[in-house]
Amino acid sequence: MQLRIIASGRLKSGPERELIQRYADRIRASRPQIALGPLTETEIDPKPFKSRNAESTALAAQIPDGSAVCLMDERGKALSSRDLSDALARWRDDGIRDACFVIGGADGLDRAAFGNPDLTMSFGKAVWPHMLVRAMLAEQLYRAVSILSGSPYHRD
Repeated sequence: MQLRIIASGRLKSGPERELIQRYADRIRASRPQIALGPLTETEIDPKPFKSRNAESTALAAQIPDGSAVCLMDERGKALSSRDLSDALARWRDDGIRDACFVIGGADGLDRAAFGNPDLTMSFGKAVWPHMLVRAMLAEQLYRAVSILSGSPYHRD
């Protein structure tokens, strides 16, 4: 199952980009063992969109048919790393080909553009800059892959 981060905004080179790439490389290396990955990113330029709905609709258009969809939202559920790994394993075992994690722009996501997402997740009640959310999400996806592969990276 491919892991996809679909985000509003362009992330330039720098520490966040390097972290995301590091975790993407680690997921790629673990992939043959557990059939998860690779991790890819799709970015849209938010400038042309005049509303949150238009931006969300453009993000939703990047989601392949039949994908599991997780919206990143401060009002979402704060999952443990083990809970996230369980969700990924369930989707993979159900034959889902893509797990898409969607990060909106400055105004967040318009849920109406996504129908009925499989999951809405947060990294706690704090609002995080989108570039950090991407890096934190990449790390959590790698941690979930590590849990499923029995790697010592994750310790309970």
